[in-house]
Amino acid sequence: MSKSVHSTVLSDQLVHFKGITIRFSQREWMFVGAALIALLLMGFYLLTVGSYPLTFEKLFMVLSGQSGEPIAERIVWNIRLPRIITALFVGMALGVSGAVFQSVSKNALGSPDIIGFTTGAASGALIQIIVFQSSTQAVMLSAVIGGMATALVVYFLARKHRVVGGYRLILIGIGIGAILNAFNGLMLVKGNLDQAIVANLWLAGSLNARNWNHAIPVMVGVLLIVPIVIYKARTLHLLEMGDDMASQIGVSVERERVTMTFLSVALAALATAAAGPISFIALAAPQLVNRILRVGHIPVAASAMMGGGLLLGADMVSQTKPWGFNLPIGQLTSLVGGVYLLWLLTRSKNF
Repeated sequence: MSKSVHSTVLSDQLVHFKGITIRFSQREWMFVGAALIALLLMGFYLLTVGSYPLTFEKLFMVLSGQSGEPIAERIVWNIRLPRIITALFVGMALGVSGAVFQSVSKNALGSPDIIGFTTGAASGALIQIIVFQSSTQAVMLSAVIGGMATALVVYFLARKHRVVGGYRLILIGIGIGAILNAFNGLMLVKGNLDQAIVANLWLAGSLNARNWNHAIPVMVGVLLIVPIVIYKARTLHLLEMGDDMASQIGVSVERERVTMTFLSVALAALATAAAGPISFIALAAPQLVNRILRVGHIPVAASAMMGGGLLLGADMVSQTKPWGFNLPIGQLTSLVGGVYLLWLLTRSKNF
């Protein structure tokens, strides 16, 4: 272990509460506190942006119920606030999911959108849109099921001698993702023009027309799953030290790996169900946090904050229309993510 890594590990503290042990880093929680303030400021700003602009004074009157303008109240409570909540919790879900995948696979490319789990969720949604022409809730449920089913297939194909290797998981996931991309293309051809338009809009990844039906499931999922991941983060840190060493300490390596993988898949699937396929966030959020904090454990809470901030920031850029047109959020993150991935590949010593 290098001196810098050793010092960061020593700076971590263990908090014990009713038999529960959580690894705590003062640096990380200072970052989380600052990020929360930044997210609140971004959220308030986004509530004022749109075709019906609001001043901050009018916004606070609407939030306090004193505006007396039904149109402004409807726009804030039924259109803009659900969109912001969806963006925030989708970003948080993807940030945590990426942190877990990169830890489990021990690879910087360990991301649900690269491994193919996000594509599997998209396949489930397309089946509902094109074959069954179902409601929003059915599309979201099918996306979650599609992501989980893809994870099962990738996991069992990547399992060799009862062990799942990091590179093997990523390579098989990329292969499954390519197959599912082809399947999604066939589904688009099969549908009629109206179905194909709806499906393409969903595949672009968008926060437009998001309501509480989209926001509440992903918000509840994040609030339920992320605390479990934070609790399990110490086990992930032990797994990063190697399967043999983790086994000697008493960790049930494969069981913990499966548990963490499917928790992260659930987060990625919920995010995809709420906003469509969103690239880049899961890949970049945990790495940016690691570069900033350099802590000796998996920065789950900080990755959640970074993911939420990245997606809110991308939404802010999208809504200000710097290129003269409203670019879907998924397309914007894909453009940025492609550049980031090329930079990562050229800088990494492992490729």
